[in-house]
Amino acid sequence: MHFSFRSSIAAFAVAIAAAGSCFGQVAATPSPSPTPAPTPAATPAVSAANAKDAVKNPTAEQIVETAIFVYGAGGGRMLLNQIRKTAVERGQTTVLNAEGRMEKASYQRFVTRGGILSKEKIRLDQEFPSARYSLVYSDEKVFGIFKDDVFTPRDDATRAFQNQIFYGLDSLLRYKENDSKIELGGKEKIAGVDVHMIDVTDRQSRKMRFYISAKSFRVLWLDYEDQGIKYKRKYYDYNIAQGTLVPFRTVLYAADKLVEETDIGTVTYGPKIEDTMFAAN
Repeated sequence: MHFSFRSSIAAFAVAIAAAGSCFGQVAATPSPSPTPAPTPAATPAVSAANAKDAVKNPTAEQIVETAIFVYGAGGGRMLLNQIRKTAVERGQTTVLNAEGRMEKASYQRFVTRGGILSKEKIRLDQEFPSARYSLVYSDEKVFGIFKDDVFTPRDDATRAFQNQIFYGLDSLLRYKENDSKIELGGKEKIAGVDVHMIDVTDRQSRKMRFYISAKSFRVLWLDYEDQGIKYKRKYYDYNIAQGTLVPFRTVLYAADKLVEETDIGTVTYGPKIEDTMFAAN
């Protein structure tokens, strides 16, 4: 699917969302009574104009719903929920270690989708040159596994792991399921690219701003603040994986300093994952 075609689909989806709300106001179930049908003059003639205005000045919900439509490659929320019930992701990551040096590792991530984001089950296996261990998020708690022994990770490691979960794309794409609040932050041209700014606040009062391309409706980056530090997570190398749109490269900055870089090698949706993968025992 070419970039220009995807852009047209996105714009079309916004127009339909606006026009649909107008059409819904005038549509009616035919009555069995002999009441005459309304004349054309009685039907509002603003639907097309509203649809065009929606493309030019979309609401926060129209922008986000169009992004969901695009990430679902035309299938939207329903396809994303259907395809991404489970996921196995493998790749390479580079993170800033406790000594202040960037350290490379291979990783595997196992995910079982929850009804809401906080109910996810996630296991991250990482193999560094000096150590191999896992971090697990299950039952809204984080613990570590090293050589089959369970341990409590450092606070900074736990927080970074949780931030990967809650300050990411799913906080936008699953805003309705998460009962999050979305607001329009405006539209700007940044580095020559027109972007919509969408502010998301979840039920735990975590706040983040997403910068969404006004042309492709892909998320280019997001900003958030944690413990007084400003973070920026950027998304690159978008490709289709099993009918859904995935950024295969992600880069995280803390106060403009690179602290994490992840490159996905392969991602598979739908494999069987045993619950024992997320168990402390």
